[in-house]
Amino acid sequence: MGDRLLEGAHAGQFPGLAQRINGAPLAYLDNAATTHMPQAVIDAMQAFETGSRANIHRGVHTLSQRSTEAFDRARDTLKRFIGAGPSHELVFTSGTTEALNLVAHGLSDTGLGRAVLQPGDEIVASALEHHANLVPWQAAARRSGAKLHVLRPDAQGRLHVDDLARLLGPRTRVFAITACANATGERPPFEVLLSMAAEAGALTVLDAAQAVAHEVPRLAGLACDFMAFSGHKMYGPMGTGALAGRRAALERLAPLRLGGDMVEWVNEQDATFAELPARLEGGTPNVGGAVGMAAAADWIDSIGREAIDAHVRALRAHAVSLLSALKGLRVLSPGADRSAIASFVADDAHPHDLGTLLDRRGIAVRTGHHCAQPLLECLGIGPTTRASFAVYNTHEEVERLAEAVAHALEVLR
Repeated sequence: MGDRLLEGAHAGQFPGLAQRINGAPLAYLDNAATTHMPQAVIDAMQAFETGSRANIHRGVHTLSQRSTEAFDRARDTLKRFIGAGPSHELVFTSGTTEALNLVAHGLSDTGLGRAVLQPGDEIVASALEHHANLVPWQAAARRSGAKLHVLRPDAQGRLHVDDLARLLGPRTRVFAITACANATGERPPFEVLLSMAAEAGALTVLDAAQAVAHEVPRLAGLACDFMAFSGHKMYGPMGTGALAGRRAALERLAPLRLGGDMVEWVNEQDATFAELPARLEGGTPNVGGAVGMAAAADWIDSIGREAIDAHVRALRAHAVSLLSALKGLRVLSPGADRSAIASFVADDAHPHDLGTLLDRRGIAVRTGHHCAQPLLECLGIGPTTRASFAVYNTHEEVERLAEAVAHALEVLR
């Protein structure tokens, strides 16, 4: 009974889910890509846009002051939400991808005089990563002359402490890892791995995009210099995100965006940069998006993080049990019980065909490589079908999924 306390309790707060697709009630199981927004978030954003919309800072008029105050409150709310400590700062971005690019570029660019990464240095990234936490490090290695090493998983997709220990060395400057693999649902022991890398003297980077909606890492308790996450994966608006981290580490980043609001002074030939966080937030920010992200954080806390986490884990376990019983179908990382993602492959059935047939029954899943081609190649598989769960999903929807997959396999075979 305990795992069903949230069963359907909050679905009515999500207007985007109250529709039928191809004649069937929508079962939205694509939450690892984007979650829907509750009415509370929509209302908060609408209130800002209709009552406080103006550019922040420097404006002496009332709306500018309201907007600035709303932006500052949103930053404070999100810092509390992720458990940032006094030594941490939060920089608003357009999402996890921009946040990770900001770190990789900032450590390899000479915008502050001398890049942190130098020829002969080493970067370690895990093979579980979304492309957004791998491709920027490839570019940083080329830009700086550093060497990129990859921490590869075993055949089940799990990372091991001993393998990281063999990769860490005196020239390791950066270690990048995800809190949850978006392609498989595997949750690595990132707390231990981050600590190992930090003890070796590396700057540590955590992609928390797949954890922020239910298993929110508390930043102050981690050996983590940089943590990135997105608003659209935590019941907030698209095009929003944040880079949070230790101020001392953020101050080492060369700015990615140069322009308004991130400078202290400018003349015709030179400029000096503002203090954090403005230094890394060049240009007009998405103030309404920041307000929406903060409202989403408050909404999550109003439901209860532990309750949400228990609910999505129970849905995942139910899905793994039902899908694993289907002949010729394999669920990836079946033992990853601290996850909201169930990704699977089926014999003689292409994921795109499966996804199309599921959509005909009103079931939305994601198919393809999930921007994680190196991981799937490492595991010896191609594209997958991925179902992912959120607070508004139900066990009945999981059963609809399994039934629809079974029917689709009969059709495709």
